[in-house]
Amino acid sequence: MQINTVEIEDTFAEAFKMWGSRLIITALNERWAMTAAQVATGFATSIIGCGCEAGIGGLLPCDQTPDGRPGVLVLFFTMSKGDMEKYLMLRLGQCVMTSPTSACYNDLRTEVNVTVGGKLRYFGDGFQISKLLEGRRLWRVPVMDGEFVIEESFGVKKAVGGGNFIMLADSQPSALAAAEAAVDAIRVVPDVILPFPGGIVRSGSKIGSIYKGQGVSTNTAYCPTIRRQVDSALPEGVNSVMEIVIDGLDEGAVREATRVGIQAACRPGVLRISAGNYGGKLGQHHFHLHKILDEA
Repeated sequence: MQINTVEIEDTFAEAFKMWGSRLIITALNERWAMTAAQVATGFATSIIGCGCEAGIGGLLPCDQTPDGRPGVLVLFFTMSKGDMEKYLMLRLGQCVMTSPTSACYNDLRTEVNVTVGGKLRYFGDGFQISKLLEGRRLWRVPVMDGEFVIEESFGVKKAVGGGNFIMLADSQPSALAAAEAAVDAIRVVPDVILPFPGGIVRSGSKIGSIYKGQGVSTNTAYCPTIRRQVDSALPEGVNSVMEIVIDGLDEGAVREATRVGIQAACRPGVLRISAGNYGGKLGQHHFHLHKILDEA
């Protein structure tokens, strides 16, 4: 299979079961809503070292937020329901409650919930007030600029993490341009995030290492500078590789993000599109590139 002369390898991305949650952060203006969202989702590229994966889903106009103020949609992904409660408590407490004029609301109506505002309310030292608004249980916590409003609990659901595709290019500028185009195309797909910096990964990993206690290490098969020293997956002419990693609230969202991302990445300088997997032995979700593109 080829798109714009770029070879699409007949392989699949191997992704994992995760838990996902979707929140709305609002503030007095867009600047502070985005500030709170950026800080809350910082250092959340991979559960390997960050505990959770998180990202911004987009801006929301005033008529689409619970309190009629500018808002930002944010998504969080963890390996368990318990981890979701833990990391939402930490990040909303330290990054959103502390941010000027902020408020935080649930945006995922599910049967499974984790209690966050119901615990952060104790910061109010007995002066917190419960409020019911259109079926939402909210807590108003007194803070120095007024009050911090946060929902009692947040919905969580089974989700998908680690969808991916890999761009093999003739140079670093070509690989980066393709990855940037893919990111721009994926940004409009709802219910997905690209957790790595700017949506792009340049340090893909493999399981295991020659060093004791090092659980993961650089993906040697895709590193151009050591291609003569390892069992390389790189054809001649490939001198730079970039990866896109996708987390989504369901399989359909990840599939759509993969489709539009690959199509956008098929640009001059890109020789092949591939994907990362472990032979199907670890991840519960398999996203076959040819099948996804054929369906389109």
